[in-house]
Amino acid sequence: MKRSTFITWDQLKVGAVILVALLIMIVAIFKLGQQAKLFTTRYSLTAFVPTTAGLKEGSQVTVAGQLVGAVKSIEFLPVDLDTTRNLKITVEIDQAVSDQVRRDSKATLKTLGLLGDKVFDISPGTPQYRALRNGDTLTLSNALDFEAVLKQASGTLYKVDTLTGGVRRLVNGVSQGEGTLGAMVTSRSLYDQLNQTLSSTNGLMVRLQNPRGTIGHLLDDPGVYNSLNKVLGSADTVVAQLTGSQGTVGKLLRDDQLYTRLISSVSALDTLVTTMAQGKGTVSKLFTDQELYDRLLKTVTELNNVLTDVRRDPRRYTKGLITVF
Repeated sequence: MKRSTFITWDQLKVGAVILVALLIMIVAIFKLGQQAKLFTTRYSLTAFVPTTAGLKEGSQVTVAGQLVGAVKSIEFLPVDLDTTRNLKITVEIDQAVSDQVRRDSKATLKTLGLLGDKVFDISPGTPQYRALRNGDTLTLSNALDFEAVLKQASGTLYKVDTLTGGVRRLVNGVSQGEGTLGAMVTSRSLYDQLNQTLSSTNGLMVRLQNPRGTIGHLLDDPGVYNSLNKVLGSADTVVAQLTGSQGTVGKLLRDDQLYTRLISSVSALDTLVTTMAQGKGTVSKLFTDQELYDRLLKTVTELNNVLTDVRRDPRRYTKGLITVF
């Protein structure tokens, strides 16, 4: 049987559906390529890091937080003494943002969120530095290491747990009546004593507030206030008189003649002391002349001996002094 060469309506509908599906797939691929930056011109930059800290090939590359490329490769470098250059990272960046990446730009390995994927972030440069070209090297800056943060946080939590355990033991000891604080909380006798003390204090306050008592008079009697006010007024008058220029005390406080005379007397006394210290005059020689001191001591000693002898035998010295007529 000869096959018909005409296209039926059913076949046309199937072809149209296939064509529309292909167009939709092409548009989707184009849009996804644009979103993933697959159809843009890129150039490569390198960076040397001690560790990638979870970064892998295909990870996002951002400039100021905006997606501009991806990590092309991560390679190990030969082992040497420089542990800051263990790995070489090659990234591909859109040519359209090449003016943002300059020699003063810094690369940082960041995390999306607290525990998200790693990204290779580049800070924008400044106009005084030239833009980086294909194959240039990026400088790596220090980033926040979440592993170190978690390790430090775990240590802090351990300390908090230890502190909580200590507080729990303290509270248990207090509730069981251990120690002074426990005795204060649980002792019935201490409560009774404190209650008795408060009662005695309350009674004392009632007695103090009695209007017929001394304290009550001091609190309620206006006569005490008036008397005290008069005393203060009298004291103010006395102070005013003392500080006045007419009284003796006022002259002592205000008259500079006393000060002048006192300075003059001190100066004269200082001159006298200076003269005596220089060995001038009779008085100064009494203090400084050793020979005069020795003579005076000898004379006093001899006079003392004579007085002693007179007391021992007074007739020897009084014989012939008394004559009887």
